[in-house]
This record gives sequence, C-alpha cells and structure tokens, in this order.
Amino acid sequence: MSDTLLSIRGLTKAYPGVVANDDVSFDILKGEIHALLGENGAGKSTLVKMIFGLVKPDRGEMVLDGAPYAPGQPSDARLSGVAMVFQHFSLFNALDVAENVALGMETPPPMRDLARQIKEVSETYGLPLDPHRIVGTLSAGERQRVEIIRCLLQNPRLLIMDEPTSVLTPQEVEILFDTLRKLKAEGTSILYISHKLEEIRTLCDEATILRLGKNVGTCTPRDVTARQMAEMMVGSSFATPEARAGETGEVLLKCDALSLPAPGAFGTPLREVSFEVRAGEVLGIGGVAGNGQDELLAALSGERLSPKGSIWFRGRDISRDGPIRRRDAGLLSGPEERLGHAAAPNMSLTENAVLTASRRKGLLSRGFIDWRKAQGFAEEVIDRFDVRTPGAGTAARALSGGNLQKFVVGREIMQGPDVFVVNQPTWGVDAAAAAAIRQALLDLAAQGAAIICISQDLDELMEISDRFGALNEGRLSPTRRVAELDIEKIGLMMGGAHDMEVAHVDG
Repeated sequence: MSDTLLSIRGLTKAYPGVVANDDVSFDILKGEIHALLGENGAGKSTLVKMIFGLVKPDRGEMVLDGAPYAPGQPSDARLSGVAMVFQHFSLFNALDVAENVALGMETPPPMRDLARQIKEVSETYGLPLDPHRIVGTLSAGERQRVEIIRCLLQNPRLLIMDEPTSVLTPQEVEILFDTLRKLKAEGTSILYISHKLEEIRTLCDEATILRLGKNVGTCTPRDVTARQMAEMMVGSSFATPEARAGETGEVLLKCDALSLPAPGAFGTPLREVSFEVRAGEVLGIGGVAGNGQDELLAALSGERLSPKGSIWFRGRDISRDGPIRRRDAGLLSGPEERLGHAAAPNMSLTENAVLTASRRKGLLSRGFIDWRKAQGFAEEVIDRFDVRTPGAGTAARALSGGNLQKFVVGREIMQGPDVFVVNQPTWGVDAAAAAAIRQALLDLAAQGAAIICISQDLDELMEISDRFGALNEGRLSPTRRVAELDIEKIGLMMGGAHDMEVAHVDG
C-alpha cells in the first residue's frame, strides 16, 4: 500500500487579474503533519478551499488514498474523510456545544447520543468539553475545541487546520499539540497552516512553501531555522525589528478605573482598567481572545463611552469625546476586525483611506472629497507597506487578509498619531510583513508617539513592548517591564494569575 494519503498534481486556479494557484503539486503522507507556508496572497487559502470542496480548480487533479478526488462541495470532502478547522469560528453563541456540533453534521445522531460522543471523544483527545455548555460562555480556546471535536467525530483521514493557535495561551498550545501528535500516531494526516514558524519547527514533519501561487520548495522544518523558512516564503532576506534607544517622555494617555458594561449577552465588561502610557513608549496588552480586547479598543477610540472612570489625553479629560474629536486630537486606533470595522468591504482602498484620514490628511476641500489627493494618499500607504493589490481602486474585500491588514494599519500610522491603539496589528500576516509592521510601530514610538499594542501574539509583545499588562475577564493586571518577564509568566498573567505566581516580578 502507498504511504501517500493525498496527492495533488498541477492544481491551478485563476481569478480576474490574479493566478491564485499555478500548477501546484505535492503529497501529504499518511500519519504526517504537513505544513503549508507562504506569505500573504501566496495562495494557501485557495489551495485548501480546493481540497475541501469550496472552490473548483481550473486545472489539475487530486488523488485521495489511491482514488480520484474532486469534491464538489464540503459535504463531499467530509464524506471522503477530509475535515477542516477554519481560522474564523462558525459557531452560534446562543446554542450549546452539542447543538453547534449537530449543525455541522450531515446526519447527526439523537442529541443524548451526540452529547455522550462529544464527552468521550473530547476526553480521549485531551480537549474536555461539557456538551451542555452554552457556546457564548466559552473561552476562545474552548470554542476552538468545539470546532476540533466536531471534525474528530467524523473520523477524518485528513484534518486541515488554519492558524489554529492564534487564540490560545502558551499552555493551551501545548495541549493542542499533544492532541495533534496523538492523531498523527493513530494515522491521521494533518495539513497545518500557520505564520508562527517556531510552532512549525516544533510540530511539523514536512513543509511545502508557496510563493505567488507556485510551489517553490519543501523542507523539513526541524532541520532549518524559522528565519530560513521565512526567507524561502518571501524569496529574500528581511530585517528584524529594532527599537531605537531613547527616553520616554510625558504621559500622553492615562486611564483611571475605566469600566464599561458588556456590549451584549456574550461580550466582556471592562472592570476598573487603569494604566498610563508615555511618549516614546510601547505598552503591550496581552490576553486570550474574548477577555475584553475589543471592548478596550472601543472605549479608548470613543466608539463606546464609559459610564465610569476617566480617560485623560495630554492632561485633558476626553471621556465624553466621540471618535472624531479624539482622532482630531491625535488619538487614533486600528481595530482587530478588518472587514466591516477597519475597512468597508465593497469600497475601494482610496475610499477606505478617506473614511479615517479625510480630516488629518486634508482630503476634503470645501466639503468635497479631493479624489486625486485621496488616491495619492492610498497609493503612498500601498507603496510604503508593500500592499499586494492591482491598485488603489481595488475593493477592500478583494485583498487577502494579510494585505488588507497592512493597508489598514499603514493608513493609521501614516496619519502621524500622538497615541496609536491597535488590536492584533499582525494577525494573519506573514513573517516579513509582520516584521515590517512591527518596525513601523517602533519607528512611530521613536518619533515620540505612544503605542498601545493589544495582541494575542506573545512573541510580538515581547519583541516590541517596553511594558506589558494582561487582560483577563475585563480586568487589566498591573503593567510590568517586559525585561522582567518571560513567556511562562506572561501566560500565567493571561490566565488571571495577576497576584499569585507572578507577584514576585516587581519585588
């Protein structure tokens, strides 16, 4: 019998103006954890969508365990033993775990039997779940367990995972890796997509690297460095972000006992959040997804006004100011959700530039938009942040997630904020682009701005932050100098151990 589970030969898929996949060929072996790597827009998403039946290839073929494989839709893929855990969860908050799992099955068993199966499978693989818990009450890590268990109940031969650790603490990552290794030992193959290259080195047996839609090579991750893999992805070397030495200045932004009710039944209230950030300083705020990050950004940007506590900007109380007055004063923000919050999907990049930069970049003249100037600003952002797009007239939704992220972060940085609050600045962005964004944040701080970087990427926070605080259930820990912390202590702080295991850090 062949050791190959899935053989991909010459897969090609083109869209107007771009070839997403160009004659891609590689094999995934049985019982192998195979990484799929590539910078943003390299064609990873299109390729896995073809494997899962979401997209039909223009040319090429696939062979699954010796038989021709051409799924017309995801249900065909699932029946063939191919399952996928998506980067964005597809769960209903108001339903319980078992009900959500049932919705993802072609022919679910009776709910009592399904609940028993969920409990058994989740415990077998070290991902315990209560089938009767309402999903809206689960942490981000627990929600991911629901998605994984839903796939495992199908007894997949191939499990596709897209950025599976982006919402997990270091401790949860280890639990997930133990589960994946157990699946591998049982003969399940895993196709693993991640921009976290050290994870790839730890976990994966083989890696296929895409660049501009083509397969440009394979490697054994444990035999190369993360930087070597990153340089294979981009086809060139790139600089490591480097902070410029300098003294911090005056306090630019101060929050005092900021509290905010939850925005809905499943949101997180802010509970007496207090901190300050100085000119030239980067304050990193970490936390597992769903612990108040979006709510904190909304409170600081002025999208939601806090009924309790105060926000001071350059010594002035701005607690009652809305977003426009705060932006005019120099407090700018970049939210986590790219489409629909940071950018309007159907608007062009030029139009999206106007949405936030019209006043600070002088894109209005007597109440009318100066479209030539607006296009020029959008093109400046595209050029400086290497946004891969046909042009400034392209709709935001047509960009890959990473390229849109580069645009929306660059758009704010190039407006020269005094204080910049950004949530997940490099989420879903490849190593070279992440390095460029982090360097831009450090350069902005070096010019005297104060940066508040909210991120779930602990390596990122350790790399660029001067001080660190952890959000847990809407509470912010006391901030500490990053030089006094390590990943293990930060992981404990994210889990709520603000005054226990890490209490000695300041001592």
